[in-house]
Amino acid sequence: MYLVIACSLKSTSKSLVLAEAAERSLHSLGREVELINLRDYPLPFCDAEGAYGDPNVKTLATKILEAEGILIACPIYNYGVNSALKNLIELTGQNWQEKVIGFLCAAGGTSSYMSIMGLANSLMLDFRCFILPKFVYATGAAFDEARISDEGIEQRISELGHTMIRISSAVRENP
Repeated sequence: MYLVIACSLKSTSKSLVLAEAAERSLHSLGREVELINLRDYPLPFCDAEGAYGDPNVKTLATKILEAEGILIACPIYNYGVNSALKNLIELTGQNWQEKVIGFLCAAGGTSSYMSIMGLANSLMLDFRCFILPKFVYATGAAFDEARISDEGIEQRISELGHTMIRISSAVRENP
């Protein structure tokens, strides 16, 4: 089972549009995939105490633990990922251990394309995740209302799905 996690809490999220396209791509490749929209799982702020017992935290922690690979669709704010994604990782911690991770980023402009690297480095160092080196980065110009209008972005999403399957299969077969 693959997870696609949509991390924006905005009702008209462009990163959710990317997540839905990634879900369709993995389905078209014959893979079982679940789209998780963080809007559907209200999470407490990580307090390093009681927040870990929240039912939504437990549900998401289990889904992350059982996933073969995870595609994270997130908005880029102020040259970084949003706080909802950071909070999810803090709450579910060790369940990310040695996961294959890919990114789909929605940003306002072209200047923050490297902003995912801080999170990628953290996942690699803290949890020994395998980070897919190619990721999807889309600005507002790639969208027409609530759909992707840029064929190049659609192609990159398809390539990301293929790469996710290839790498996660190799990791699973060679533990």
